[in-house]
Amino acid sequence: MQVTKLEHACLVVEQDGARLVIDPGAFTRPVEETGVVAVVVTHEHPDHATTEQIAGILERNPGIPVLGPAGVAAALAEVVAVDVVTDGEARTVGPFSLTFHGTRHQVIHSSIPIVDNTGVLVNDTLFHPGDAYVAPPGPVELLATPVGAPWLRIGDLMDHLAAVAPRRAFPIHEATLSDIGFAGHTDRIRQVVEPAGEVVVLAPGESLTV
Repeated sequence: MQVTKLEHACLVVEQDGARLVIDPGAFTRPVEETGVVAVVVTHEHPDHATTEQIAGILERNPGIPVLGPAGVAAALAEVVAVDVVTDGEARTVGPFSLTFHGTRHQVIHSSIPIVDNTGVLVNDTLFHPGDAYVAPPGPVELLATPVGAPWLRIGDLMDHLAAVAPRRAFPIHEATLSDIGFAGHTDRIRQVVEPAGEVVVLAPGESLTV
């Protein structure tokens, strides 16, 4: 299984010639892949999904399912009928076995409504949590960990990483950080994950195999 990181929170996962797209939002280049069998959107915020991105993917890959929590279904209703998923549910699409974990976005501020957020575990290997300190109940082989966000305090992230203890992790959700800030936060991720695990930094467009 090959995992390619695009900008910010968007991933393209490939296995046996089929592709799964996760969180194609406004901070990501237009996703032009073909061979896509499904799109997963963890939550409705525009840095994780836009109607333009979803419409473009569907134009190139007609008829594929888009999966996400109820808030995503409401946000994307004008372009697609979303298959609504929530904590504890599972789907199989092409070669991808998907399980979903969590229900709510991390708190940003008391004045800002908390939206639905459901992370996805792909083939019992890759976990994308969206914007929440959540994890599946079992071991995590590869964690896509947010590294910068309005809701993220680095100490809380370090505690979350220590609890999850992934074998490998790579930072995502970096668009809110400067290069210096990204490097500093990534060093804190390394502090927790290594030496028992491994941290890999992927530039936009780079891939790793699991």
